[in-house]
Amino acid sequence: MQKEYKSITSIAGPLLVVEGVEGIKYEELVEIQIPGEKGVRLGKVLEASEGRALVQMFEDTQGSKTEGSKARFLGETMKIGVSPDMLGRVFNGSGKPIDGRPEIIPEKRLDISGQAINPYSRDFPNDFFQTGISTIDALNTLVRGQKLPIFSGSGLPHNRMAAQIARQAKVKDGSDFAVIFAAMGVTFEEAQFFQSEFEKTGAIEKAVLFINTADDPVVERIAIPRLALTTAEYLAYEKDMHVLVVLTDLTNYAEALREVSAARKEVPGRRGYPGYLYTDLATIYERAGRIKGKKGSVTQIPILTMPEDDITHPIPDLTGYITEGQIVMGRDLHRKGIYPPADVLPSLSRLKDKGIGEGKTRADHSGVMNQLYASYARGCDVRELAVILGEAALDDIDRAYMKFAVEFEDKFIRQGEHEDRDIERSLSIGWELLKILPKSELKRIKEEYIEKYL
Repeated sequence: MQKEYKSITSIAGPLLVVEGVEGIKYEELVEIQIPGEKGVRLGKVLEASEGRALVQMFEDTQGSKTEGSKARFLGETMKIGVSPDMLGRVFNGSGKPIDGRPEIIPEKRLDISGQAINPYSRDFPNDFFQTGISTIDALNTLVRGQKLPIFSGSGLPHNRMAAQIARQAKVKDGSDFAVIFAAMGVTFEEAQFFQSEFEKTGAIEKAVLFINTADDPVVERIAIPRLALTTAEYLAYEKDMHVLVVLTDLTNYAEALREVSAARKEVPGRRGYPGYLYTDLATIYERAGRIKGKKGSVTQIPILTMPEDDITHPIPDLTGYITEGQIVMGRDLHRKGIYPPADVLPSLSRLKDKGIGEGKTRADHSGVMNQLYASYARGCDVRELAVILGEAALDDIDRAYMKFAVEFEDKFIRQGEHEDRDIERSLSIGWELLKILPKSELKRIKEEYIEKYL
């Protein structure tokens, strides 16, 4: 039931206040009619108490005035019309097509807030998910239903990596597969890059793109991950598809949250972010997973840029508490011209052991993974030692480890932007690199695999 009020008393940034309201619900949609304008502007209720509603606008409030403006409460929350026809399409932060093609005819309309998965109904993620990138597949394996963020920094090629993962990702058992790609607060150039990358490689046929550029309304930035995840849940749990959701850039999302929080005059938390940032991020990340009795799954790769490369900043810090690991991009590797600059040592996938081994990847995967990691860690230590003492002070074993570290970065981490490596290829490169070290140093791999592959 729609209710109309002419009692808008104040407009501040993206927020406006309507007095004397009754029976208004949280997150209810609102249409604002400005005098002299043909169309309406859309918003949603952020707070409703004591006959007063605080409305957050999805569009710019510039040119709005309280006198003569009307607020019509629509009696429903924000919904998105979903259908399998969404695959291959590009939408904005309101869920409207922006690819010049006609609107889709929805099969159903779903509330974008979604519902938390009952922990009892959750199935444990334990199937390998191939991204085609060696540093992830072989060393920090992604598992179906996992949430594995990428921690990047300003100027690092996380957008190229995001597009590469979205293009190359696949499930090995041949199940139906889709990618939902949501870009928040990106530049027009970045938006064009994502769209053209998907279109020219044909990957758009199995993808749904949601794009919000930096000049689009702030509130759309807050809605867009929820639009993407609602679409993903529909395809996963109702259409039995394995869905990969790539969200970039969560830092822009958190900044939008801070902007709205400041407009509401809320008491700020750490670095000015709202005190509920942890809870809010959890409502996004926890929508990844598998449900017992359902064939599909929702896997998440959120990407965030760490301000000043600070991993203790509230956004990466809180993200690390909620998600199951992180892929950290290293500026030193980027300076050496290595792409993708995934820094292996601080990176981690907490569920990697569940997605590897016989029948999933290969029986020798676990040993090779541990040996490569340990050898590279020692090689990096030796390299630092050589800077202080000089190479002449190193023994033969140390020199072998230093050579291993250099070759590992050059052949294993370094990968072409359009080079799609399957897990067999990644492990083969790993074995080639381990030949640099004496067999006596391969203490983390079973003897039977050393005899088979070396």
